[in-house]
Formats: sequence, C-alpha cells, structure tokens
Amino acid sequence: MRKQATLRFLRLPDSPIEREAAAHYLQLVEEQGLHAASLLALVPAGHSLPELARVRGHQVDACHDFSDFDQCAALGRSYDGVVIVSRLEQSAEPLELLERVRATLKPGGVLLLVTPSLDSWSARLLGEHWSEWRRENKYYFDLQTVHGALLRAGFAQVRVRSDQRCFSVQHLRDRAHALPNTPLIHLVKLASRLMPGVLRLRMRLRLPSSAMVVTAHRVERRQEPLLSIVMPVYNERESFAITMDAVLRKQVPGLVKEIIVVESASTDGTREIVRQYEGLPNVRVVFQDRPRGKGNAVREGLRHARGDFILIQDADQEYDVNDYDALLLPLQRYRRAFVLGSRHVDGWKIREFNDQPGLVELLNVGHLLFVGLLNTMYRQKLKDPFTMYKVFRRDCLYGVHLECNRFDFDFELVIKLFRKGYEPLEVPVSYRSRSFRDGKKVSFARDPWTWLRALVKYRFGSIYEPSSPCSSRVDSATITTGVASPRLRPVPLPATRLLERYGLPASRRAGR
Repeated sequence: MRKQATLRFLRLPDSPIEREAAAHYLQLVEEQGLHAASLLALVPAGHSLPELARVRGHQVDACHDFSDFDQCAALGRSYDGVVIVSRLEQSAEPLELLERVRATLKPGGVLLLVTPSLDSWSARLLGEHWSEWRRENKYYFDLQTVHGALLRAGFAQVRVRSDQRCFSVQHLRDRAHALPNTPLIHLVKLASRLMPGVLRLRMRLRLPSSAMVVTAHRVERRQEPLLSIVMPVYNERESFAITMDAVLRKQVPGLVKEIIVVESASTDGTREIVRQYEGLPNVRVVFQDRPRGKGNAVREGLRHARGDFILIQDADQEYDVNDYDALLLPLQRYRRAFVLGSRHVDGWKIREFNDQPGLVELLNVGHLLFVGLLNTMYRQKLKDPFTMYKVFRRDCLYGVHLECNRFDFDFELVIKLFRKGYEPLEVPVSYRSRSFRDGKKVSFARDPWTWLRALVKYRFGSIYEPSSPCSSRVDSATITTGVASPRLRPVPLPATRLLERYGLPASRRAGR
C-alpha cells in the first residue's frame, strides 16, 4: 500500500514542482539557441510545458501518447526542437522512437529528453523500493545507454544532467513516510519532525530527482565513422617516421582515419622529417611556433580533429598500433564511449629498462601512488588511468574545458570524463617502455606537483567552458562521479529491461 501511495503522490503533472521543472526544461531548450521556435512536445496529459512554451513565444504541437506523436509526425512538419518527458521509457522500441524523433527535426534541431535514471542517487539508495519501478515502463537507462542510443539514432552533442527540483521539507517528509525506514529516511523524518509546520511548508531545497535531463542535436550521419588519430611530436627524430608509417599502414575495419600531427618546434631535426608527410591523404600537420608541452599539443590536435572517435598516439614507439582494433571495438559497438589501453591489467610493474634500474623502480612506485590517489578521490578501480592510449567518442568532450599543457593533461582529461559521467573500459595493450636516455621527457622536479594539483583542482568546480550551453548554473550540483552504479536488487516487475538487444550494456539489468 505504501508503494502505491508513493506512485500516486509523485505523478502530478501540473503540480507546482512540475511547473517549475517545465520552466527549467524550457530554459535548457532556449540555452541551445531556440527562441520563438517550433516545438513538438511528447508529455503526459495535463503537463504544463506546452502552455508555458506558448507563453514564452514558442509554437507548440503537444502529444500525450505515441499515437498522437505518430499523427503529428505523419503531417510531415519539421520542428526546431522536440521535448519528450517521461515517455521514452514506456516505448516498446526506444531506438525506433528516437529515429522517428530525428526525422521530425530540422538539421541541427534540438532534442530534450527527460527519463528515469539508473545513475540517480535514489535508484542506488532505494533499490527495489525506487519509485520509478512502474509496470508501464519497459526500459530503464543510465548515462551510458542513453548516450549510446542517441548516437546510434543520429544525434550528437549529448549532455546529461540530473533533474533538479525544488522540494519543500513537507514534501520530503511525505515521501519519507511512504518509503522503507532506512537510516537516511529515518533522519529525514526526525529532522522534519523537529521543524515547525509553517517552516516545513516554506523551506525549499533544490535536490536531484530520480530523472535525468538529456539534450542532444540532430547531426548528419557519415557512411563510415571517422577516426581522428592525434599525434603530438617533440624531439622524436629517431622514432617519428617509424611510428607514423605504422599508423599510415594500419587499417581498422569499418572506419576511415585521419591523422593530425602536431609538431612543437623540435630542436633535433624532427620538424624536417614531419614536413615530408605534409600533403598526404588524410594527414593534417600542425606546426607550433614553440614547445608548450604534450598537453598543449594534444589540445591543439583536438581542435583540428573532425572524427567521431578520437585516439591519442605518441610518436615514441612505446605502444603497438595493432592494438587499435581491440581499443576501438567497444566504441564501434556502442558498448562504451571511453576506453583506456591498460599497460598492466595483471601485474604492477609497467616499466622495465635495464640502463637505469633505480629510476624504473621509482617510476613504478610513483605510478602506483598516483593511481591509488585517483582511485580513492574519484571512487574508481582502474589499473592504468594514465596510459597514453585514450580512446573516446569526440562527443564525450562536448562543452568540456581543457587547459593543461604538460603531462598533467593525462590527469585532466581522464578526471573530466569521469566527472561528466563516463565509465572507462580498460583494454590490455602491448607496451615497451623507453628510458630517459632513450628520450623519456617526464620531469621528476616539475611534473609530480602538477599531477597533485590536477587531482585536487578538478575534483571540484565546473568542468565546462564558461560560454558553453553545458555550463548552466545547475551543473555543479548535477555532475555524476562516473562510478559504476551498484547493481540494483531484483525488482518483481516484468518490464525492467535495458537496451541489451541493441548491443548496449545490460550490466544493470534490474531483473537479474
């Protein structure tokens, strides 16, 4: 009985809380550049979003179920934006629905999607008592699955936020009485009991709800995905040509590749060798006027990259290009958006060179120390987050601000992708370490301090460009940690499926 009361309590589409949420959804739509736009809204009956949108000057066609949506789509009208609230999870074919939504959008059109999130704190905390377990819901999503579904349906520039709501203390108290008496629920009840009734009604707290709010843009599809290989080069006269030729020869089935070489004013004659590759098909060479560090060179390469996938490749022969296939396969199959090539999935020593044995032990111990710090601070369980082989969908960087110039860029990139919510998959790769006498460029006097600074600095604060539509005021409170959500306890509902049949992860399938 208590669960039924909870469901009735939550489903009030025209309540003050829902009206405020609808206004926030419209604000996010307008932050994507849509003003006085044509919108198609697929929302529950009685939802206030269509009315509020018309008041703000938008032209709105409202649909309340899938048959209404099909009728609107059959008219052949194109829209600047589509808003879907609490409907995707009820579709028998979510990918087909997203395909139909894309067909109704103008080129570059905006989709705003609100759906329950398996990454939400309430889903993790309440498990089988989560209020979103409903018989009418056929699918549940987390960041990984919703991102993969949108990319597969022809969307990009995907941004996922938690759905922030302003709740009165009285509202929280009423919800707490309808939930199992966990320690947190008991604390909420106790705190509300100590408050005067008037204060409970007037005091409002902004908290994340059970849903996520997703914005995405319609993009044109390529016949074959493009892989951008970013190669920073500085003083690699002995190894650059060998590495570059290996990358040129390497073919990845199903992908077209481009190579962006960023040469940073080498002093050993490397620049002259790099010039020999200018003008080759699918090769772009960028010459910097002075060396600013590996991180700066990679950032410059990212600015020139046009690919769907990004792969960072050093020019020092430490890594094997034959590992490309294994690194890219999870991205090609939409199973992950972020992959790391781990140098030691099984052992702890990753560097072994004989000419400087003391230094190699120091490097290995230092690596363990920094991996331990990162895993502790960001709640990860990674073996080798600082590997050179970082492979990800370019869409993962949408709106993210990158600023580091040296080797601390490795920390910054990984941390900000964690913070944005992406779980990296570690894939074993071949690795042959070179010594400092062979050209290794890490500085013991300078770089460890920049790594510590990055670990602390990027744990807090916004990760987005100040001018980006991603950097709205709610982001600092809505960024997920990127940690794999705990497996939810079995739920006695028949319709708790993820998009496993489409090749998306089913590790959080609720019925297991």
